[in-house]
Amino acid sequence: MAAIVNSIEIARRPEDVFAYLDDLSRHGEWQEAIVSTKVETEGPTRVGTRATDTRRVPGGPRPVTYEITEHNPPRKASFRGVDGPVRPVGSMTVEPAGNGSRVTVELNLVGHGIGKLIAPFAMMQARKQVPKDQARLKQRLESGA
Repeated sequence: MAAIVNSIEIARRPEDVFAYLDDLSRHGEWQEAIVSTKVETEGPTRVGTRATDTRRVPGGPRPVTYEITEHNPPRKASFRGVDGPVRPVGSMTVEPAGNGSRVTVELNLVGHGIGKLIAPFAMMQARKQVPKDQARLKQRLESGA
């Protein structure tokens, strides 16, 4: 299944947008499925930083641990899931656009073991959810977060 790629323009400077995205503990403010986040690594976000999101999924909340694999402020951060049957792999890119920024999310969900059967359904749900989450991101940032 093809990766999800979705962009949105936000009336904030790229540096401000990236700084907000870089605070992993705040992702639950704009990603509806996140119940809680625990950053596992001390210090600022960088390559190797790990966090565990508890996410609402069919069957009940489930922990999803991921690791930052690329960190290039204020332009791009990439991540990959490190455990579980369905693991996220993706990136967030922030580019100047007009008087603000364009945020592009690229996301794939990779099945492992039984997750190979679940991943296509998870991708269908994520295809609907990513634009909604980006709209929430835009609303939060443009209202002063």
